Amino acid sequence: MFWVLLLLLAWVVAGTACTRLCLAAVRTAADDAGQGQGHELTLYEAAFLSGGPARVADLTLVSMARQRRLLLAHTGWATVVDPRGRDEMERSVIGAIGPEGQSRIAPVRATAASTDAVRGLADRLVDAGLAVPDGARTSVASGIRQVRTAAAAVLALGVAALLAPVPSEMPRDLVALWFALPLALTLSCLAIARVEVHPYSRWASPAGQRLLGTLARRAGRGGDDRTYLTSVAVRGIRAVGEPGVRAAFAHRESGEPRG
Repeated sequence: MFWVLLLLLAWVVAGTACTRLCLAAVRTAADDAGQGQGHELTLYEAAFLSGGPARVADLTLVSMARQRRLLLAHTGWATVVDPRGRDEMERSVIGAIGPEGQSRIAPVRATAASTDAVRGLADRLVDAGLAVPDGARTSVASGIRQVRTAAAAVLALGVAALLAPVPSEMPRDLVALWFALPLALTLSCLAIARVEVHPYSRWASPAGQRLLGTLARRAGRGGDDRTYLTSVAVRGIRAVGEPGVRAAFAHRESGEPRG
């Protein structure tokens, strides 16, 4: 009977996809166990896990501006006051500004975000299991997509079986019920994954997200300069309190005179 062959195919598709998702979730949970324990995030690490390389560049610019070692004009220009960088990130920003000591902020951010210093930071976080490798697709996310595809395939096979000729003694309601079983398997698997599987963000792994959550809670209990910079690292430029600084970052390349 043709509909039986379609039903077997539906079970194979659903069972294979759900099994792959379950195995991927188990492997991910095992790999994530213990990651990040005892690791104290630096501000640069928190910035990368929250917003990637561009966030690291933003944090460095804001930090240097608060120390009056860099001027950020509301017209979108950055001017070096102290040319001695205190760490490799600051040296990268100063190098991106150039020998003249003044440049528009937009190209400085782009150049600083692509330096070896930021790439090294990213590599260390990936090695520690706190960041998602660049361009990588997690096995769990791939498994979820496969189960979604399987659910659609089972539904299509069920419709095809109902449209095909069936023996007169076999009620079509019963045929639909048989196909409802593999469909229920895929949908329940997706529902469980939605509740139980901790999703990856674009930059931070589940372990990295846990550390970010801890850092954010600690930052909420203080009001010093580090707390301010922590907010910038986690939330980005929208956490900056100075309107002039926010305007400097919002400014686009349009040929305005230097401020």
